[in-house]
Amino acid sequence: MKNFQSGRYIQQGHYKSFQPNPINRAWVLDNMELIQLLGQADRELGRLDMYSDYIPNIDLFISMHVLKEATQSSKIEGTQTNMEEALLEKEDVALDKRDDWEEVQSYVAAMNEAIAKLQTLPFSARLVRETHKTLMKGVRGKQKQPGEFRRSQNWIGGATLNDAVFVPPVHTAIGELMGDIEHFVHNDTQYFPELLKIALVHYQFETIHPFLDGNGRVGRLLITLYLVSKGILKQPVLYLSDFFERNRTLYYDNLMRVREKNDLLQWFKFFLVGIIETAKSSISTFDNILKLQKQVDSQIQSLGSRTANAQKVLHYLYQRPMIDAAKVGEVAGISLASAYKLIADLEQFGVLKEITGGKRGKMYVFAAYLQLFK
Repeated sequence: MKNFQSGRYIQQGHYKSFQPNPINRAWVLDNMELIQLLGQADRELGRLDMYSDYIPNIDLFISMHVLKEATQSSKIEGTQTNMEEALLEKEDVALDKRDDWEEVQSYVAAMNEAIAKLQTLPFSARLVRETHKTLMKGVRGKQKQPGEFRRSQNWIGGATLNDAVFVPPVHTAIGELMGDIEHFVHNDTQYFPELLKIALVHYQFETIHPFLDGNGRVGRLLITLYLVSKGILKQPVLYLSDFFERNRTLYYDNLMRVREKNDLLQWFKFFLVGIIETAKSSISTFDNILKLQKQVDSQIQSLGSRTANAQKVLHYLYQRPMIDAAKVGEVAGISLASAYKLIADLEQFGVLKEITGGKRGKMYVFAAYLQLFK
């Protein structure tokens, strides 16, 4: 990697665009610190994957991991929706916050659809475009060619091309550059560690910036997609946006450092530290979920004949830890009066907590569970 050249600036009339070099080529690893970090990241991912194998009903808990990823990835782009707001129904969201709420919901839909499509589609430019189309459906930026690579110049930072922080390659280069990424991903003749592959793919994707809008969110979503597509993770349980959000300045600086100084090593180290920290955090979250589940299960056994209904409600709450009386009645198949009695029982155990403070339209949250994702 010592001789790595990220690309070159090309004069385009009154501005310069950056033309990245192809990444589908032979690579040589020659840094022991990086190799050590790579080994540690592989071990932590292996632990997380094994852990997720032994958790009953893991699909219940994945939806909350996806929601957290959606809120954090969108937050990097300036969206202000938090997890509590993201759990609300649209009609319960304040009008001035609905655009942000919509973006988070679209991210969740894009992630879920993309994971499902991996059953029939390889990790490819087509999958990227289809994911982008879902991400941009019905949100700000929906007029900016959803699902299509851009046909005009874009830029990052600044009000115009002339004062931009970074100008990606011209649109005519996108097809070839995205094809290069696809060939690199599926290149089995020249070995390159998978975690460094996706680190490089993420950098290259963000550098190409192939869409008019939504590039950051799609690029971060691709990390999880890649890990699942390669069988490194059986379930989509690792999301890096929280790490990137907490280290936002470093995230952007390290990406620019590759372009400006050809320092790919620093980006790789940052990315692997993110993998290590996030995998450890995810294991801890799953561990705490199991402890909470065990505690709550033992509490509701005292409800006698109402235990089965309480279990149905909890099953719902692990996927979406916010609920009202009507939904409790629907989930448990009981009357509204019985739903309120069940809510009172779950409040007594500290499972549910009323958060609206009103006499009508009360909302309840499974606070201890939600807190595990913060």
